[in-house]
Amino acid sequence: MEKLIIKTAALSKHYNDQIVVKDVSMTIPKGKIYGLLGRNGAGKTTIMKMLLGLAEASSGEIVLFGQAPKKNPSVYSRIGNIIETPSFYPYLSGPENLKVFSKLKGQTQRNSVEKALKLVDLTHAEHKRFANYSLGMKQRLGIANALMNDPELLILDEPTNGLDPIGIVEIRKLLKELAEVHGKTILISSHQLSEIEQIADIIGILHDGELLEECDLEKIAQHNQRYISITVSDVHQATRLLEEELKLTNYTVDEGNTIKIFDFTFEPQTINHLLGQKGIEVSSLFIGSGNLEEHFRTITGGVGIA
Repeated sequence: MEKLIIKTAALSKHYNDQIVVKDVSMTIPKGKIYGLLGRNGAGKTTIMKMLLGLAEASSGEIVLFGQAPKKNPSVYSRIGNIIETPSFYPYLSGPENLKVFSKLKGQTQRNSVEKALKLVDLTHAEHKRFANYSLGMKQRLGIANALMNDPELLILDEPTNGLDPIGIVEIRKLLKELAEVHGKTILISSHQLSEIEQIADIIGILHDGELLEECDLEKIAQHNQRYISITVSDVHQATRLLEEELKLTNYTVDEGNTIKIFDFTFEPQTINHLLGQKGIEVSSLFIGSGNLEEHFRTITGGVGIA
C-alpha cells in the first residue's frame, strides 16, 4: 500500500458568503508529482495555504505524513514551499539571500545553502546579484530556499508562471529530478495544461473550488484515443447516416457541428464519400488524438483553462 504524504477530506474554505474551496478530498502518495490544475481563481492557492497552515479551513480534514498538523505542528518542518512570487533582496547574491532566510527560519543544518544551490544548479552564479538574475534563475533560487531544510514535501504555487520557454524547461527538469532522483513528493499548481501534462504523475482538476477529478495521467492518456473529426453542415442527418448506413455508434458530437468518431472500421474518405453522396457538406475532416486540454474541457463541461 502506498504511503500517503497528503490526504484531505471534504476540505472547504469560505469568506463570508463566498465559497472558495468546496469539499476537496485529495490524496498524494510519497514520491509522486501531483499537478493541481485549474483556471486562475479556481482555489488552488487557497488549498495550498490551508495545507501549510497559512489559512484556516472552514471545515474538513487535513492529514500530512499521517498526522493532523493542528495536533502535530512539527510536520510543517518537513515541507518546503513557494506560495506566490518569491521575494529576495535584489543587491545580495543568491547565497547571501539564502543565508539571510536560513537565519530567519532558524535553520542550522550545516552546508544547507551550498546543498540547496547545488540541487537547483545555481552554484555557477554565487557572486551574481539577485537583481541580475533571469526569471528562471529567480524561480530556481525560490526553490532552493524551499529546499534548505531538505524537506520531504514541496508545495509550489505556479512555479513556471511568467517564465520563457527555456526557463520552463529548466524548472520542469529540476522538479522531475527532485522527485525521481531525490525522492521528494511535490504538489504543484498550474493553469498551464501542457506543463502539467509533461511533469505530473497524478492530476487533480479543480473548477470553481471543487475537485472534479483526481486521476493518474497514464489513465487519462489511455482514454484519450485517436478519432476521426468531421465538421458537417447537418449534424443530425450525418449521425443518422453513420448509425444506419455504417453501423457506427462510438462517436461524440461537439460544438460547431463537429463529430468525433472513435471507431476506425471505415477509412475517413469512405465516411466523407457517403456524406457527400447524401448531400451533407463536410467542411473539415482529420484524424486527431485526445489530450489533457480536451479531457479538462470534458470534465468541466466545456470550459477551457485560459
